[in-house]
Amino acid sequence: MNIYVGNISYSTSEEDLRESFGQFGEVTSAKIITDRETGRSKGFGFVEMADDEAGNKAIEEMNGKEIGGRDLRVNMARPKR
Repeated sequence: MNIYVGNISYSTSEEDLRESFGQFGEVTSAKIITDRETGRSKGFGFVEMADDEAGNKAIEEMNGKEIGGRDLRVNMARPKR
């Protein structure tokens, strides 16, 4: 399951996301989207979880949770167009 994670603090790392979501199940990847020119975080990313049930639990528990001083917005990622 691919999960969108928004409103990420600029100081949050991909490893921080992996650890936070890992408590709900196996995280196969965690990626924070960065600006091509500056390399700075754009404030959102994606977490891929191996199991849909774990992914749904992570969405439920992590949406609105404060990490790095910001409340995350978490939901199922929409497919690329």
